[in-house]
Amino acid sequence: MAMNLAQKLIKSHLVSGSLEPGTPIEIKIDQTLAQDGTGTLVMLELESLGLSQIKTELSAQYVDHNLLQTDFKNADDHLFLQSACRKFGLWFSRPGNGVSHPVHMACFDIPGKTLLGADSHTCAAGSMGMLAIGAGGLQVAMAIAGVPFALKMPKVLGVRLEGKLPPWVSAKDIILEMLRRQTVKGCVNKIVEYHGPGLAHLTAMDRHVIANMGQEMGTTASVFPADEAVKAFLKQQHRKGDYVEMKADEGASYDEEDTINLSDLEPLIACPSSPDNVVTVREVAGRPIYQSYIGSSANPGLRDFAIAARIVAGRRLADEVSFDINPTSRQLLEELSRSGDLTKLLEVGARLHQTGCGGCIGMGQAPATGRISLRTVPRNFPGRSGTADDQVYLCSPETATASALKGVITDPRDLDMDYPSFNEPEYLPDIRPLLQPPQEIPVAVELIKGPNIKPLPNFDKLPNVLTGPLLLKAGDNVSTDEILPAGAEILPLRSNIPAISRYTFSRIDENFYQRAMKLNGDCFVVGGENYGQGSSREHAAVASRFLGVRCIIAKSMARIHRRNLINFGVLPLLFENLEDYARLEQDSILEIDKPIAQLKSNNSIELLIKSSGESINLRSDLSADELEVLEAGGMINQVREKYLSNGK
Repeated sequence: MAMNLAQKLIKSHLVSGSLEPGTPIEIKIDQTLAQDGTGTLVMLELESLGLSQIKTELSAQYVDHNLLQTDFKNADDHLFLQSACRKFGLWFSRPGNGVSHPVHMACFDIPGKTLLGADSHTCAAGSMGMLAIGAGGLQVAMAIAGVPFALKMPKVLGVRLEGKLPPWVSAKDIILEMLRRQTVKGCVNKIVEYHGPGLAHLTAMDRHVIANMGQEMGTTASVFPADEAVKAFLKQQHRKGDYVEMKADEGASYDEEDTINLSDLEPLIACPSSPDNVVTVREVAGRPIYQSYIGSSANPGLRDFAIAARIVAGRRLADEVSFDINPTSRQLLEELSRSGDLTKLLEVGARLHQTGCGGCIGMGQAPATGRISLRTVPRNFPGRSGTADDQVYLCSPETATASALKGVITDPRDLDMDYPSFNEPEYLPDIRPLLQPPQEIPVAVELIKGPNIKPLPNFDKLPNVLTGPLLLKAGDNVSTDEILPAGAEILPLRSNIPAISRYTFSRIDENFYQRAMKLNGDCFVVGGENYGQGSSREHAAVASRFLGVRCIIAKSMARIHRRNLINFGVLPLLFENLEDYARLEQDSILEIDKPIAQLKSNNSIELLIKSSGESINLRSDLSADELEVLEAGGMINQVREKYLSNGK
């Protein structure tokens, strides 16, 4: 039977299960990555598991999120991560080397391999013919320890690309068109596989742009074939020996299909405050802007910066605009300097920031109050930029740069110039020598822990009768940025759960922490559609559990956050009847009798509204494996009970 590429990648790594969509499967993981916003918990989890050395082919730890060292916290955590890499056998990328995804792509991506990352945009590596999936840190820690990754077999959406992009239209416009069609929840439990003749005109880094933002549609993974474009990229990175052709079988079919004619696309833009709020640039042209921002893992390629440089060369920025350049790696910064494109950016008045995630994650570069910021980043959730009432638009480097020149949102086709030419250099500087490899011979290493690094909390099992108030009722599309924000104030607390928990749900209810601490007991939270979308940060689940949240009830849930809740013993349930959402009021007392026993007998569970005496039916989509984790009170408890208590 002819298989598509996603099926071939899964079959070649299948440990258990079948390729039937919706059924439980387990796959072998070849590589892992973590960044410093999630990696501190990963390393603490490895320590808790008693791991001696990694069991994957390769694991890497990047420092790219928390680069602002305003006090000791981030610096201490960087030392902790470096010592943990030496102890467990991971590659370490120090601060300033660059953003994890493009650096990993340059150094380690190999067609045909699987990659699990403690960052939701790990799916970017699908651009290289890999099966790359974002997950919570605990599942990444388990993969590092050699445990297969469990998930439900996704459906495969085949997207045929035809034609060729016109001038002033680029890869960002392709993924924005996908978001316009699919929305932020349209691809949950799906793999998007791109194929067709249009691929011949897209470089590997163009594909990275598209695969990276697949996460914003809820995808499990995005997959591209490994073809001549991938071969050229690996040669450029001095790794041509790593090339393996990967493509779908002739005559392969897909569970769902769509087609995009690239020739018909025009510049697009996602308006505040959701990546799927997409319109043409001309529909919003003329709105005055404060900031244009080039960079992030969503537009990390050399061409994204070089095109911007060649657009502004010899011109003048609008006086009101901050033109922020956030290079994504040392490799890229070195090449921009060598080619003269960096000089063009500096001469026009661009602000150069250090290589890393920076403003994308709210670590600096926050826009002015109520002013429009155009960004090439992957997300524009409310407040993510660091400004509470931000107005962030997502767009291509071409649109951001044209708008920086004009001072208003501008369709780049309206500039009085020809589209700049750009050709990828045959070779780029080799960045691998800047990374620190694992010790060839394992040695005893003591973990370096500063005063801000605290042990993981111990969590008990679900009680036989789960009762408590509905402490928060939230709406649709609540992101992990709203459950537990990032930013320069909060991210340095990522290795200190008691401290970071103070910010839980602060963007929805600034008094949530005080109310939870006053309650000092179990409670419920209710959400609408697509609860927990966005970042993979498991802190959103851990901090919720730390404050007593034992059950989340929603209309639907994002894949990664749902599993993070399970990993830390929080029961995720869904409304059987969506109209019952309106029947639950904040502060009502809710109760579930014998939750584990009910779930073991069927997938339906009764919720009693004690304040009114009514009850509603909820449903569960928990697998047997997930139910076992919940019964133990979380994955760490499960591993301790199953293995450590028996001396295994």
